[in-house]
Amino acid sequence: MNQVDQLRITVATSSDAAAVANIYAPYVRDTAITFEYDAPDAREMAARIERVGATHPWLIARDAAGAALGYAYASPYYGRAAYAWCVETSIYVDREARGSGVGTALYQELERVLTAQGILNLYACVATTSTPDTHLDNGSVTFHERRGYHEIGHFPNCGYKFGHWYDTVWMERNLGAHALPQPSVRPFSQVRAELGL
Repeated sequence: MNQVDQLRITVATSSDAAAVANIYAPYVRDTAITFEYDAPDAREMAARIERVGATHPWLIARDAAGAALGYAYASPYYGRAAYAWCVETSIYVDREARGSGVGTALYQELERVLTAQGILNLYACVATTSTPDTHLDNGSVTFHERRGYHEIGHFPNCGYKFGHWYDTVWMERNLGAHALPQPSVRPFSQVRAELGL
């Protein structure tokens, strides 16, 4: 049985904040995958998990021994009512577990929950580089393309980190049909209970 077969994906809580912070910190410190300069501590991560988790899924993947291998979440896309069917997705996998299928499993579960909520549009903001770089490859773009995302916007030279300017691309994946009238988005708390999360 491989690592992915033994994965347990659950809804993250503030008690997972230290594990989430540990997974995220190397991305802040060593890469331009995120444009944060300072890695948030467990307290800040707990606040982020609670804020997002009030309305949208924040999931964490653990191996058979309980070690956190990655997390993914969907945050509201801006604060206007008309955007209720849109989310921005984010995913971070422990760097030792990358390429093992953890990220795919997390996104599959995230999409299952979001589909049950009635979310239609998934957006991902991904840092890119057009020149070889020690802090960023374009693996995140490839990962999202394999998940069915496609580029919908390109912002050149919009993130400055490690003495280098990076581009970002916005990528989109649709989970369902856009109807007239459109059914309301279902509360995460209700969907969570129905799905047994």
